[in-house]
Amino acid sequence: MNSKLNSNSQNGTNFTENWLPVKQIMNGMIQLDNGYYVTGVKIMPKNIFIMDPGTQQNTIYQLRNFYNSIDYEFWLLIADRPVDIDVYLSQLQLMYNNAQSNTTRKLIMQDINKANLFMSSEYNVVDTEYYILFKEKRLELVQKKLHNLISGLANAGLQSTQTSNNDLRVVLDNFLNGGETTKFGAVM
Repeated sequence: MNSKLNSNSQNGTNFTENWLPVKQIMNGMIQLDNGYYVTGVKIMPKNIFIMDPGTQQNTIYQLRNFYNSIDYEFWLLIADRPVDIDVYLSQLQLMYNNAQSNTTRKLIMQDINKANLFMSSEYNVVDTEYYILFKEKRLELVQKKLHNLISGLANAGLQSTQTSNNDLRVVLDNFLNGGETTKFGAVM
């Protein structure tokens, strides 16, 4: 039995972290208990449906070639990250306070109302993020695979960067909590 599980099972407390094989998250990688590293790239979204048909077909062709060139196991992931638009709302409020004409104030107030509507419980304001992840035991191969993913996606016209520690935490949070964001409040 896993020693992490034993330490908390004795006192009757079980945590999700006890059965996850995650040792640590650092340098944009999840280090697993078995010595493997899980990392990858975060892909900036691009709407191909607003491109002309020729560019659209070329992008799809380049992506197909890219995916077929990957000769190791990988995972395509889509994760939702909650968006905090409080800063945006504050900026709108400042613009509203400084606006001189009633027409401008009316337009800004419409944006404020729309932003408040999105913040209500009816809507879930999220950014959708796209990832390609893989696992590897040797760090020199991790770097080579990362380079190949980034350059292959660039050839298809997509920008990507290595996952950050925060990106990986969001991905884990999405899978462990079913995409639900945990909110804690004070108990009175």
